[in-house]
Amino acid sequence: MQRTSVTTSLLLLVAGCASHAPMPAAQAVPPELRPAADEAVQRTLHARGVQIYECRAKKDDPQAAEWTFVAPEAELFDANGARVGKHYAGPHWENLDGSKVVGSLKARANAPLAGAIPWLLLTTRSDGPAGAFAGLTSIQRINTVGGVAPAAATCTPGTLGQNARVDYTADYVLFGRK
Repeated sequence: MQRTSVTTSLLLLVAGCASHAPMPAAQAVPPELRPAADEAVQRTLHARGVQIYECRAKKDDPQAAEWTFVAPEAELFDANGARVGKHYAGPHWENLDGSKVVGSLKARANAPLAGAIPWLLLTTRSDGPAGAFAGLTSIQRINTVGGVAPAAATCTPGTLGQNARVDYTADYVLFGRK
């Protein structure tokens, strides 16, 4: 009985590890995405989720259609793989303790990996109770994989209103004051 339990546990562990796609090698962060000199890394979280797009009429040509970014929807994990929070529209990053921040775009750079959403630097402000995320001042989105809008040809006037959920992963580096 004990051997079966150990074997089952090992199989579950291997299956869990196999479900996570390997991350590409870390790339150098471009200078425009570096935080202020008075900020220091608080922690780095890995995100797995989707970027949500909607097929909408183009603003400058209502007879044409295009994919428009709507929101992210991702789970956040610490270095040990434990779920610590979520990332969603706003954009918000929310810890399991309820603390959260909302970000504003400060800078962006093309991702080094083809087909990946851009790398970002966002300034943040607290948008919830005190807790693990309350003191954050900036967030970098780096090491992105996937997440780009579907091919333009899949969004037509006949498919307006349809949503696409595109898988992505990223690392979010959280900064606070030194």
